[in-house]
This record gives sequence, structure tokens and C-alpha cells, in this order.
Amino acid sequence: MLSFLKDKLIATDRRPMYDRQIVFLALTLCCIGFIMIFSSSITQASNKFDDLFFYGKRDLIALGIGLFTGFTVLFIPGEVYKKYNLQLLLFGIVCLLLVLAVGTEINRAKRWIRLGGMNIQPSEIMKFCWIIYLSSFLTRKREEVTKKLRAFVKQLVMFGVIVGLLLLQPDYGSAVVMFGIMLGLLFIGGAHLVSYIAGAAVTVAFMISFAFFASYRLVRLTTFLDPWANPFGKGYQLTQSLMAFGRGGLFGEGLGNSVQKMEYLPEAHTDFVFAILGEEFGFVGVCVVILLEMWLVWRLFIISRRFLKAGELFSGYVSFGVGLMIAIQTVINVGAASGMLPTKGLTLPLISYGGSSMMIMMASLAAVLKLDYEFRLKRQHKESS
Repeated sequence: MLSFLKDKLIATDRRPMYDRQIVFLALTLCCIGFIMIFSSSITQASNKFDDLFFYGKRDLIALGIGLFTGFTVLFIPGEVYKKYNLQLLLFGIVCLLLVLAVGTEINRAKRWIRLGGMNIQPSEIMKFCWIIYLSSFLTRKREEVTKKLRAFVKQLVMFGVIVGLLLLQPDYGSAVVMFGIMLGLLFIGGAHLVSYIAGAAVTVAFMISFAFFASYRLVRLTTFLDPWANPFGKGYQLTQSLMAFGRGGLFGEGLGNSVQKMEYLPEAHTDFVFAILGEEFGFVGVCVVILLEMWLVWRLFIISRRFLKAGELFSGYVSFGVGLMIAIQTVINVGAASGMLPTKGLTLPLISYGGSSMMIMMASLAAVLKLDYEFRLKRQHKESS
């Protein structure tokens, strides 16, 4: 395996074949994530399972599965995604239906399917399927997308079906991410401007109004504005998160020295692992992680731009969609932990605890690496012929 990776990362003429920046950034973020999950989960793991390393071991397994998934995706030709995009979308929809029928309910949300010793989250799978489907649609229907309202309406209808299934779980956060991906891809795909603005406005209005139909969503939307008004009730998690950032200061308390993870901050190793990172590594550590995430997003956008300039539309849209998914989730997770946005239950890409998220992130990045590899190989053959 090591010789295979070496051959693919360095070509015979010494030019890189797989993008080494993406590989480096992904592995670096995974290592930081493993350290932070191990550190932030010790107290809860000890109290719940009498095993200090319970969550650390599970995260290591998830990381191994994620790496294996990504390595496997490297063997799938890019043309397969374009050819079977509709089948992938239908597979994602079937998974969303299955979770409603046989899913496991955790904290009043039915978002997981128990498979062996793992909880699979279909909404994570759906994000990748959605990117592939939209990228293929924009490639096949380019003229229709740029000139007709019908193309935009088609995607809104499809999006409505998926969002309906997500909200039944309920999973409002994933719906927001997928909406952002759709808007971004349709925009760079050159969607008809009037229909784009009108459709986006209607969808935003619908999603905002829907948020007010459920009392718990309304509480989340209002609590983050002033969590200190009810610091021991609805604002408890956010106030504890803010205290973690406050304790961290500039350079942090040091690895393992967090106080908030001592069950003051609930589920510190999942949605709020960023707050523990801020407490243990301070403002400097927070900035490093954000810069690494944004560097990864920027690299994906650079690759997307290169594809689009060369006329490789499908590959360009996929790369942009994956970058957009990482960017949106990073902004929402960081914003929720720091009190700038309502809590949405979204993972920090490649950092937070969550096997499904890790597998899909690795698979998505591997798909972009494969598309980029094929593009470089094609260009290399043209230059040599």
C-alpha cells in the first residue's frame, strides 16, 4: 500500500499526481481531531463506560474506516459518478426513508441506522450524493440551466423532497448545508439570474418560516442572541462553550487541562469539540484549525477553477461542491460554538466525533483527488504525444 501511494503521489517525471496539499491537510486535521476527541471525552467515557479511552478508540476505528473508504474511492473512475449520478441520488433517498422506518432515536432525533457496532447517518451520505447529482445535472443541462426557469424549478422540487425527509428526522442543519450547496453550484453553473434569485428567496422564506413551526427550533434561534438570559436552562450549553473560550485566552490551558469537559459542557467531544480546543489551545489553536479548514476549502476551489477553465465541467462542479460543503459546515460549527449562530448539530469537518461524517468527508476528498489525478494524467498524455 505504501509503495502504491508513493507511486501515485510522485510520478516518473517527479511531478505530483495526487494533490499533496489535500492529502496533507486532510491527515493533519484528522490527527488534530483525534487528539481533541481523546482529550475532550475522557471524563464522559470514564463515567459512562468506565473506560477512559472508549471514545478515543471508537474515533480511531472511525478514522481507520474513513481512510479505508477514501483509499477505496481512489480506485473508482470519475466517469462512474457522472454515469450513475441518478442512482446515487436514489440510493441517498432510500437511506433517508430507511432511517425513518428502522432508525435509532437519540436525543429525540431519528437520524441514525444501527449497523453492527456503528451508527450510520444517512444525511451525511445524502450530501455527497446531492453534490454528484447536481454536478451531473449542471453538466448535462447547461443550456437549459442558463436560459430557462424550468431547470431551477426541477432542482427545487427535488430539493423539497429531500428536505421533507430530513425534516421528518428532524435534521434541519443538514437541510441548510444542502441548500447552500445547491445555491453555490447553481450560481457557478450560470443559472438564469431572475429564476435563481426568485427561487432562492422563496426557499429561504420557506426554511425560515418552517423553523418557527417547531418550538425547539424557535428556542435555538432566539437563545443564541442572549444565552446569559437563561444560563442554567436553554442557554446552558452555549454559556459553557463561551466560558471554555474565555478560559483559553491567547495560548490556552494546555492539552488535557480543560475544565469544561468535566461534564460542564454536555457532549463536548461532538458538536462543541471546537470549544474545548479553544480552552486547551487558546486563540492561537483556534486560528490554526480555522486556517487549515479554509486552506483545504481554498485548495478545492483552486482545483475546481482549473477544471472549469479546461472545460471539465463535471469535475469542476464536484470539486466546488465538496469545498462548499466543508466551508458551510465549518462556518456553522464554529459559529454555533462561539455564539454567533444557532446550534445546528453539525460536525466540524475531519475534527468532530462521528464515523459517518468522517467516512463521507474522506470519500468526498478522495473523489476530488481521483478526478484531479485523471485530469493531470490526461494532460500529461497530451503533452507527451
